[in-house]
Amino acid sequence: MLQQRTLQSMTRAVGVGVHGGQRVEMTLRPAPPDHGIVFRRVDLPQPVAITVTPEVVSDTRMATTLSPGGDPGGPKVQTVEHLLSACAGLGLDNLIVDITAEEVPILDGSAASFVYLLQSAGIALQDAPKRFIRVKKPVEIREGEGARLMWAKLEPFEGYKLAFEIDFDHPAVDQTGQRVEFDMGSGQYKREIARARTFGFTKDVDMMRARGLGRGGSMDNVIVVDERKVLNAEGLRYDDEFVKHKILDAIGDMAMAGHPLLAAYSAFRSGHALNNKLLRKLMADPQAWELVTFDDASRAPRGLAELAPAW
Repeated sequence: MLQQRTLQSMTRAVGVGVHGGQRVEMTLRPAPPDHGIVFRRVDLPQPVAITVTPEVVSDTRMATTLSPGGDPGGPKVQTVEHLLSACAGLGLDNLIVDITAEEVPILDGSAASFVYLLQSAGIALQDAPKRFIRVKKPVEIREGEGARLMWAKLEPFEGYKLAFEIDFDHPAVDQTGQRVEFDMGSGQYKREIARARTFGFTKDVDMMRARGLGRGGSMDNVIVVDERKVLNAEGLRYDDEFVKHKILDAIGDMAMAGHPLLAAYSAFRSGHALNNKLLRKLMADPQAWELVTFDDASRAPRGLAELAPAW
């Protein structure tokens, strides 16, 4: 049987939220089988728990934000995508995330710190079958036309692979790779994707600050780009770090399905909003997907049965 996974022990991190700038303590705890990934706002007078599903996404401006029932006026947990990407990269099914503010800490702006935290706590197999969402027919979302066109789609595939293409029309970004394909079955998530950092443009800073965003951002956790170049002294971690971060985000956004996907995801200029619309469209069509398990782990798609090696 291909088993569900959780943590062996508890682990903690302290940081700031990239948008609100608030100090936040995060505690990651093991959870029982079939629990899913649950965020808990433990700073509130009455703690609020939010289970990861497509329907609880309440805001997608600059990050993926969750609220109970998707209510924009309810208690929030913001910027969940990097942590969820790390969970997907390590195959974690069940996890409790306690946080003391409304935003997951940004740490270094990538998923690598979360991978390190999770693996340091250890990954435990559980006595329950791992459930996958197998995509049975293509599902696609398209918006805009011409230079504003963007799309994202899921297609049947016995495994999980992603392809993403960016188009920012910016000299610094255009000099890097514009398209990446990544197969989660390769076992290379930590090496090839997890270290890609979020990025932002100096021209957008004033607009973001006016909307209460980006207050915790700095060159310690964001790739900062002016009109011509990357401003971070150390440069890029990958030649194609911009598009790899979009893949990292997409992995986190697709993890909002609540179970790992068996599918091929592809996208052009997509973002958090379109990714969530894609998941909602998939889940709304019972003919487009099915839940599957693997009684014989050797029959599971390549790379999805093995535990990730130690960091």
